[in-house]
Amino acid sequence: MVATVVVLVVLLAALVVSRVFMLRSRGNVPCRLRVGARGWRSGVARYADGELHWIPLLGVRLRPRHAIARRGLVVSARRELGDGLYAVDCSGSTRDVSLAMSADALTGFLAWLESAPPSAYLDVA
Repeated sequence: MVATVVVLVVLLAALVVSRVFMLRSRGNVPCRLRVGARGWRSGVARYADGELHWIPLLGVRLRPRHAIARRGLVVSARRELGDGLYAVDCSGSTRDVSLAMSADALTGFLAWLESAPPSAYLDVA
């Protein structure tokens, strides 16, 4: 019984430490995600190889749950949610998603989106 509790506490501590490390790592941005009509989920976003990788805060996996490709991604709406968060509705090559982030993170996201090479929007076979 005591051994089980100790193991659970160690696993929980390791999970918390990994998430704090992930939030503080350079290039990672706190970001909420909503797919379709589902509710907002908290996580961390990072840019990698022309994609925005989103990793949930609650979960054991350190791999991205969603990879949103920059190619063909279009911001269809922008709005303020309050508490310093801004939401953008995106559509395009991926399913429709909404992202919520701070004003600084939103500026970075829009700059990343606009800095795509011109060929990123061409579908060349």
